[in-house]
Amino acid sequence: MDYSISSMLKNDGFECACGKRHFAQVSDVIIESGAVKQLPGLIKKHGGSKAFVLADENTLKAGKSAFDKLKDAGIAHTLFTFGAEPLEPDERAVGSAVMHYDYSCDIIVGIGSGVINDIGKILAAMTGNNYIIVATAPSMDGYASATSSMARDGLKVSLASKCPDAVLADLDILCRAPMRMLQAGVGDMIAKYISICEWRIAQIIVGEYYCETVATIVRKALEKCVKSAPGLVNRDPDAVRAVMEGMVISGIAANYAGVSRPASGVEHYFSHVWDMRGLEFGTPVDLHGIQCGAAVLLSLKAYEYVRSLTPDREKALSCVRGFSFDSYCGFLRENMGAGAQAMIDGEYKEHKYDASKHQKRLDIIINSWDKICAVIDEELPPYEQVLDLLRSIGAPTSPTEFNITKEEIKNAFIITKDIRDKYVVTRLLWDLGELENAQKTII
Repeated sequence: MDYSISSMLKNDGFECACGKRHFAQVSDVIIESGAVKQLPGLIKKHGGSKAFVLADENTLKAGKSAFDKLKDAGIAHTLFTFGAEPLEPDERAVGSAVMHYDYSCDIIVGIGSGVINDIGKILAAMTGNNYIIVATAPSMDGYASATSSMARDGLKVSLASKCPDAVLADLDILCRAPMRMLQAGVGDMIAKYISICEWRIAQIIVGEYYCETVATIVRKALEKCVKSAPGLVNRDPDAVRAVMEGMVISGIAANYAGVSRPASGVEHYFSHVWDMRGLEFGTPVDLHGIQCGAAVLLSLKAYEYVRSLTPDREKALSCVRGFSFDSYCGFLRENMGAGAQAMIDGEYKEHKYDASKHQKRLDIIINSWDKICAVIDEELPPYEQVLDLLRSIGAPTSPTEFNITKEEIKNAFIITKDIRDKYVVTRLLWDLGELENAQKTII
């Protein structure tokens, strides 16, 4: 199979051995020097005569050349720019974009990265208009996905939105992005080590859908990104291109699968916990990819702990019998504030703490232990290898480096299992009756 982006953009998709027909959804991806020259043509190609341009003050400066090309081409437009204060992906930001939207526009152009793109995708879904994103940094993997990562009622959620019709990434712009954002792209990309591993484990334990073709696509992009990453220190265009391609391919892979599994696992949930706490309590928050990168190292330690275990049925059953969901709800409310309620409500739908469901999972875990361990060995790199990679590009290797306290790390470790209804390593450790021991050992 050809794993290039161009081959993945065939609009008729392809039938896969997994039983699904995979579609990319995005039509055009341009990653090259001088790419902004093609913006006017892309707007016309996708049926636009008047563009609603969405940006914030920083991204508009970074993408000024793209905005200038739009104006020079005489394309009618309305510009809405968020203020200089940090932009949060929440109801207020979406509401502001909606209230400023010009309904005489027939296409949306986002200029920015994560938050701008997520809001642009929601706005495109609401208006039914086509959407083009002009990337200003290779910092996250949502450019080509059909979901938006947002804070809703204090809980980080992935909302169904519209996949961009075109992704325009000018290497001249991307190479000038803040180094922190280049590092964030690598952090979000190495998360795929964990996501693919957990996807396979979830298939074994809870029967979740899994596609080896999609997993292979992500692995290939990850391999290329990791190999090129050291070049980011010198802003090497080939290294920046590799990271950006990885970001786009990850989004396409999620579209192929119809779930976020190929792109995110427990490491993302660490980041979500810290984001939610930042919104609720004003605690420190860094770029999503920076947080994910440090959390990958925590996740690798967690899996090292799993590999050291031999499942003990009686210990696991005893821990579950001693678990009080009411007490745990108090812990969630104390640490997550208003966002806790959505997680508590989620349990009433998921019933992951139900003793009978736990026993069924435990039976599968014990009977499949060798298979689970083999997946971990096949998918995950050594801890030191990832540590060296992050150090080589100057990225944080511990959440304490972006002012998350050790106590906050320990609490986030426990809470990650409640962010989404997805089977991740902390759920596996809870099922084994080893979650608290693992927390004390690795943090």
